[in-house]
Amino acid sequence: MNLPNKLTLLRVFLIPFFLLFMYWELPFHFMIALVIFAAASITDALDGKIARKHNLVTNFGKFLDPLADKVLVIAALTVFVDISEINMSAIPLIIISAREFMVSGLRLLAANSGIVVAAGIWGKLKTAFTMVAIVASLFWLSLCYDFDFGIACGIRDAVDNIVIPVLIWISTLLTIISGAIYLKGYWHLIDSDK
Repeated sequence: MNLPNKLTLLRVFLIPFFLLFMYWELPFHFMIALVIFAAASITDALDGKIARKHNLVTNFGKFLDPLADKVLVIAALTVFVDISEINMSAIPLIIISAREFMVSGLRLLAANSGIVVAAGIWGKLKTAFTMVAIVASLFWLSLCYDFDFGIACGIRDAVDNIVIPVLIWISTLLTIISGAIYLKGYWHLIDSDK
Protein backbone atom coordinates (compact mmCIF):
# COMPACT_ATOMS: atom_id res chain seq x y z
CA MET A 1 0.00 0.00 0.00
CA ASN A 2 1.43 3.37 -0.99
CA LEU A 3 1.86 6.43 1.27
CA PRO A 4 -1.17 8.42 0.01
CA ASN A 5 -3.45 5.45 0.69
CA LYS A 6 -1.92 5.01 4.14
CA LEU A 7 -2.63 8.68 4.88
CA THR A 8 -6.23 8.24 3.74
CA LEU A 9 -6.59 5.17 5.97
CA LEU A 10 -5.12 7.16 8.86
CA ARG A 11 -7.82 9.79 8.32
CA VAL A 12 -10.51 7.12 8.50
CA PHE A 13 -8.88 5.65 11.60
CA LEU A 14 -8.84 9.07 13.32
CA ILE A 15 -12.59 9.71 12.92
CA PRO A 16 -13.76 7.45 15.81
CA PHE A 17 -11.11 8.98 18.08
CA PHE A 18 -12.30 12.46 17.14
CA LEU A 19 -15.86 11.46 18.07
CA LEU A 20 -14.69 9.82 21.30
CA PHE A 21 -12.96 12.96 22.53
CA MET A 22 -15.78 15.26 21.46
CA TYR A 23 -18.17 13.35 23.71
CA TRP A 24 -15.97 11.96 26.48
CA GLU A 25 -15.67 14.86 28.91
CA LEU A 26 -12.10 14.34 30.01
CA PRO A 27 -9.90 17.31 30.86
CA PHE A 28 -8.96 19.09 27.62
CA HIS A 29 -11.17 16.83 25.53
CA PHE A 30 -12.01 19.59 23.01
CA MET A 31 -8.31 20.35 22.56
CA ILE A 32 -7.56 16.67 21.92
CA ALA A 33 -10.45 16.50 19.43
CA LEU A 34 -9.06 19.66 17.75
CA VAL A 35 -5.62 18.09 17.36
CA ILE A 36 -7.13 14.89 15.96
CA PHE A 37 -9.36 16.78 13.48
CA ALA A 38 -6.46 19.03 12.41
CA ALA A 39 -4.23 15.99 11.86
CA ALA A 40 -6.97 14.33 9.80
CA SER A 41 -7.38 17.53 7.76
CA ILE A 42 -3.65 17.66 7.09
CA THR A 43 -3.71 14.08 5.78
CA ASP A 44 -6.46 15.22 3.39
CA ALA A 45 -4.21 17.97 2.04
CA LEU A 46 -1.18 15.69 1.76
CA ASP A 47 -2.49 12.44 0.29
CA GLY A 48 -3.73 13.90 -2.99
CA LYS A 49 -0.64 16.04 -3.53
CA ILE A 50 1.70 13.11 -2.91
CA ALA A 51 -0.36 10.79 -5.12
CA ARG A 52 -0.36 13.21 -8.05
CA LYS A 53 3.27 14.29 -7.66
CA HIS A 54 4.64 10.73 -7.55
CA ASN A 55 2.06 9.15 -9.87
CA LEU A 56 0.62 7.02 -7.06
CA VAL A 57 -3.07 7.50 -7.90
CA THR A 58 -4.98 4.25 -7.33
CA ASN A 59 -8.59 3.15 -7.57
CA PHE A 60 -8.48 2.51 -3.81
CA GLY A 61 -7.46 6.13 -3.23
CA LYS A 62 -10.04 7.46 -5.68
CA PHE A 63 -12.71 5.57 -3.74
CA LEU A 64 -11.61 6.08 -0.13
CA ASP A 65 -10.21 9.63 -0.18
CA PRO A 66 -13.48 11.45 -0.96
CA LEU A 67 -15.41 9.07 1.30
CA ALA A 68 -13.03 9.78 4.20
CA ASP A 69 -13.40 13.54 3.65
CA LYS A 70 -17.18 13.34 3.66
CA VAL A 71 -17.37 11.17 6.78
CA LEU A 72 -14.92 13.42 8.65
CA VAL A 73 -16.86 16.61 7.88
CA ILE A 74 -20.30 15.08 8.45
CA ALA A 75 -19.12 13.57 11.75
CA ALA A 76 -17.89 16.98 12.98
CA LEU A 77 -21.05 18.81 11.92
CA THR A 78 -23.25 16.14 13.47
CA VAL A 79 -21.43 16.58 16.78
CA PHE A 80 -21.85 20.36 16.53
CA VAL A 81 -25.61 19.90 16.14
CA ASP A 82 -25.66 17.48 19.06
CA ILE A 83 -23.56 19.25 21.70
CA SER A 84 -24.99 22.03 23.84
CA GLU A 85 -21.91 24.28 23.66
CA ILE A 86 -22.71 25.36 20.09
CA ASN A 87 -26.08 26.56 18.86
CA MET A 88 -26.06 25.00 15.40
CA SER A 89 -29.07 24.10 13.31
CA ALA A 90 -29.28 20.71 11.61
CA ILE A 91 -30.16 22.42 8.31
CA PRO A 92 -26.52 22.98 7.19
CA LEU A 93 -25.75 19.36 8.02
CA ILE A 94 -28.69 18.19 5.89
CA ILE A 95 -27.74 20.46 2.97
CA ILE A 96 -24.06 19.47 3.08
CA SER A 97 -24.95 15.75 3.33
CA ALA A 98 -27.41 16.02 0.43
CA ARG A 99 -24.80 17.73 -1.75
CA GLU A 100 -22.27 15.00 -0.97
CA PHE A 101 -24.77 12.28 -1.93
CA MET A 102 -25.62 14.15 -5.14
CA VAL A 103 -21.98 14.60 -6.19
CA SER A 104 -21.22 10.96 -5.37
CA GLY A 105 -24.16 9.92 -7.56
CA LEU A 106 -22.95 12.16 -10.39
CA ARG A 107 -19.46 10.68 -10.11
CA LEU A 108 -20.92 7.18 -10.33
CA LEU A 109 -22.96 8.05 -13.43
CA ALA A 110 -19.94 9.74 -14.97
CA ALA A 111 -17.73 6.73 -14.26
CA ASN A 112 -20.29 4.47 -15.97
CA SER A 113 -19.97 6.75 -19.03
CA GLY A 114 -16.16 6.69 -18.89
CA ILE A 115 -15.94 10.27 -17.58
CA VAL A 116 -13.71 11.26 -14.66
CA VAL A 117 -15.20 14.01 -12.49
CA ALA A 118 -12.27 15.95 -11.10
CA ALA A 119 -12.66 18.21 -8.09
CA GLY A 120 -13.29 21.75 -9.29
CA ILE A 121 -12.08 24.97 -7.72
CA TRP A 122 -15.43 25.53 -5.96
CA GLY A 123 -15.34 22.03 -4.50
CA LYS A 124 -11.79 22.58 -3.25
CA LEU A 125 -12.74 25.98 -1.83
CA LYS A 126 -15.77 24.46 -0.11
CA THR A 127 -13.67 21.71 1.44
CA ALA A 128 -10.91 24.07 2.58
CA PHE A 129 -13.31 26.60 4.09
CA THR A 130 -15.33 23.89 5.82
CA MET A 131 -12.19 22.37 7.36
CA VAL A 132 -11.03 25.81 8.53
CA ALA A 133 -14.48 26.60 9.96
CA ILE A 134 -14.53 23.34 11.89
CA VAL A 135 -10.96 23.82 13.17
CA ALA A 136 -11.81 27.39 14.26
CA SER A 137 -14.93 26.12 16.03
CA LEU A 138 -12.97 23.41 17.81
CA PHE A 139 -10.30 25.93 18.80
CA TRP A 140 -13.01 28.16 20.31
CA LEU A 141 -14.53 25.22 22.18
CA SER A 142 -11.13 24.32 23.57
CA LEU A 143 -10.34 27.91 24.53
CA CYS A 144 -13.65 28.43 26.34
CA TYR A 145 -14.44 25.07 27.82
CA ASP A 146 -11.06 23.35 28.27
CA PHE A 147 -9.11 26.35 29.52
CA ASP A 148 -11.79 28.96 30.40
CA PHE A 149 -9.57 32.03 30.45
CA GLY A 150 -12.41 34.05 31.92
CA ILE A 151 -13.86 35.02 28.55
CA ALA A 152 -16.79 37.29 29.17
CA CYS A 153 -20.13 35.54 28.94
CA GLY A 154 -21.36 37.99 26.28
CA ILE A 155 -18.42 37.23 24.02
CA ARG A 156 -18.83 33.50 24.57
CA ASP A 157 -22.53 33.67 23.76
CA ALA A 158 -21.86 35.77 20.64
CA VAL A 159 -19.28 33.33 19.28
CA ASP A 160 -21.26 30.21 20.21
CA ASN A 161 -24.55 31.53 18.84
CA ILE A 162 -23.47 33.82 15.99
CA VAL A 163 -19.86 33.48 14.80
CA ILE A 164 -19.64 29.68 14.63
CA PRO A 165 -23.08 29.27 13.02
CA VAL A 166 -22.17 31.99 10.46
CA LEU A 167 -18.96 30.12 9.57
CA ILE A 168 -20.95 26.93 9.11
CA TRP A 169 -23.56 28.75 7.00
CA ILE A 170 -20.80 30.18 4.77
CA SER A 171 -19.55 26.60 4.32
CA THR A 172 -23.11 25.62 3.46
CA LEU A 173 -23.38 28.39 0.87
CA LEU A 174 -20.09 27.29 -0.73
CA THR A 175 -21.44 23.74 -0.68
CA ILE A 176 -24.59 24.82 -2.52
CA ILE A 177 -22.58 26.76 -5.11
CA SER A 178 -20.14 23.91 -5.76
CA GLY A 179 -23.00 21.39 -5.91
CA ALA A 180 -24.88 23.55 -8.42
CA ILE A 181 -21.75 23.83 -10.58
CA TYR A 182 -21.28 20.04 -10.56
CA LEU A 183 -24.96 19.55 -11.37
CA LYS A 184 -24.85 22.04 -14.25
CA GLY A 185 -21.65 20.54 -15.65
CA TYR A 186 -22.93 16.96 -15.59
CA TRP A 187 -26.66 17.51 -16.11
CA HIS A 188 -26.47 15.68 -19.43
CA LEU A 189 -25.84 12.46 -17.47
CA ILE A 190 -29.18 12.70 -15.66
CA ASP A 191 -31.28 14.42 -18.29
CA SER A 192 -34.78 12.85 -18.01
CA ASP A 193 -35.18 12.92 -21.78
CA LYS A 194 -32.44 10.34 -22.21
